[in-house]
Amino acid sequence: MPDAGIARLFSVENRFQARLDVEAALAQAEAEVGLIPVPAGEAIAAAAQLDKLDLARVAAATAAASHPLVPLIEEFARVVGREHGGWVHWGATTQNITQTADMLVLRDAHREIKRLLAQVLRAMSKQADSAAAIPMAGRTHSQHAVPITFGFKVAVWIDETTAHVDRLERLEDRLFRVLMGGAVGTFASFGPAGRDVERGVAERLGLKEMPVPSRAINDGIVELVLVLGLLAGTAGKIGKDIYSLMQPEFGEAFEPIPYGTVGSSTMPHKRNPQLALDVISSSAQLRALAGPALESMLHDHEANGAMTALLEDVVAQASVMAGDILTRLVVILDGLELDEQRMRANLALSEGLIGSESLMMELGERIGRQKAHEIVFDVAQESARRDAPFLDLLVADEVVAAHFSEAEIRRLLDPTHYLGESIAIATAMAQHARAVADRLQIPAVAPARRPAPVPDAARVAVAADVPVPVEPAGADLVAATEVADEKVLLSA
Repeated sequence: MPDAGIARLFSVENRFQARLDVEAALAQAEAEVGLIPVPAGEAIAAAAQLDKLDLARVAAATAAASHPLVPLIEEFARVVGREHGGWVHWGATTQNITQTADMLVLRDAHREIKRLLAQVLRAMSKQADSAAAIPMAGRTHSQHAVPITFGFKVAVWIDETTAHVDRLERLEDRLFRVLMGGAVGTFASFGPAGRDVERGVAERLGLKEMPVPSRAINDGIVELVLVLGLLAGTAGKIGKDIYSLMQPEFGEAFEPIPYGTVGSSTMPHKRNPQLALDVISSSAQLRALAGPALESMLHDHEANGAMTALLEDVVAQASVMAGDILTRLVVILDGLELDEQRMRANLALSEGLIGSESLMMELGERIGRQKAHEIVFDVAQESARRDAPFLDLLVADEVVAAHFSEAEIRRLLDPTHYLGESIAIATAMAQHARAVADRLQIPAVAPARRPAPVPDAARVAVAADVPVPVEPAGADLVAATEVADEKVLLSA
């Protein structure tokens, strides 16, 4: 299973490096407006590389100070040097740095999610095009309704997925912002140059500014979690559809299963929908994060660290899970196998009953819709009670026979003649999916810098500050972040 790469973005190394990047941008912006000496800004920016820091020292200081950022800042100031180190972190509060750094990480994760969505949409487009005219039973309340095509079913998936892409794009301006207002968001520690500092940091990091840089404002991050929850809902529906269609009683569509894959330790014949099950269970886990995300908005007064920590953890989990879900959807949709013969056989299971609406509509034009519904309903119920062929009963019905020949009744009951706009809709949505995928064509994300690995001793001490994504369902296919074990040690 391909690795979405998003868990790597939330690694200790990458998040610490992002914090140093923010400190560098802050120092440069402050030097530009005269808050700190220009040489100090240059020295701080030049030293902002994680592999220059002694992370064992950070670990020991973190254990003693029990603070998420101060030990890192102190070590960073030491590396900058005695002459300029005192200007590190000038006027900023912890959340200014940590939340802004998280925006850099989230932006990379966001790009990766959109890149994966482009792959999903291309796979959907291929399926919708190739199966645009393949008839199958449409099902409502799990019962035969009227005929559709498999391409139409995929068109439904495309419509929801592209809507989520639109939502993800629309929230970007509200999400990717610097938080640089000082302790409570009033710029008091920066003086009259506060807005200029904020602007300078934002420009250097490629982020936007906050109209009110309050630490209690987190609705943009919450919105991201909710949209990812919606995306998970659509993915879960797709997973359930594939899961159902793989049942022997349906046998209409199958996720790809490499030769040699074992479905059961005791039943050699099993072909289990493993990827679909992963998508369903991970979808449930991601959607469940909507509640904690909304809860995190309940800051009391100007900031509540518990709410901040809650949301940091939730958005990291949601981003990693979204990536894992999308990688599975790509594999499922790229290799989806359809059994057209079985679809046609299932259409014929009711011996024409699936065509009752088609017949009713034609008959209604002659005798009125309600009367036609009553007649066809009575015949259909009799067919079910007596287990008698629907066609034979219709031919024997006086009212129906007065308006249609047997050949006409057969034509009206033929499901391939009652597909409505299924083919046109499938084709149009396939084209739409390709267009959106083209717009989303984004190179794979790689951190701008490759910091040296954090020593194990440092991980144990600092892991409590770095939210770790919960290992998603189907973890046999996904590598969990290395920090997980250390976080368990801390809680033990």
